[in-house]
Amino acid sequence: MLIGQIVRYGLVGGVVTALQGAVYWLLSSQAGWDPQLSNVAGYLVAVATGFLAHGAITFRGQGAQSAAPVRLARFVGVSLISLALNAFWVWLTVTALGAPLWAPLPFMAVVTPGIVFVLNRQWVFR
Repeated sequence: MLIGQIVRYGLVGGVVTALQGAVYWLLSSQAGWDPQLSNVAGYLVAVATGFLAHGAITFRGQGAQSAAPVRLARFVGVSLISLALNAFWVWLTVTALGAPLWAPLPFMAVVTPGIVFVLNRQWVFR
């Protein structure tokens, strides 16, 4: 069960993370938005997509212990942690270190999703 969830999380999360990263990248590099504002826009897209996709695919059959509104509130809480982590990566790499706009993307794609998986599995969709 855990292995299946990890695989599904990787697939679904990969799509959601790519979508979030694409929104961040397009808005910051092509539209000239501030990197933090671009990160928030990507976050909003990822939250909406992620709740539906993870609930239906990654953690299907789980979460019966709590009602859908409770799961949604917890998911939003976890996603706010995700937003804070990604804001930190943007600040650290782009602002503090002066790295290129793409520099936070590896952290957004690997570190943040790993932490969020554990939180979703243990708290949101348990």
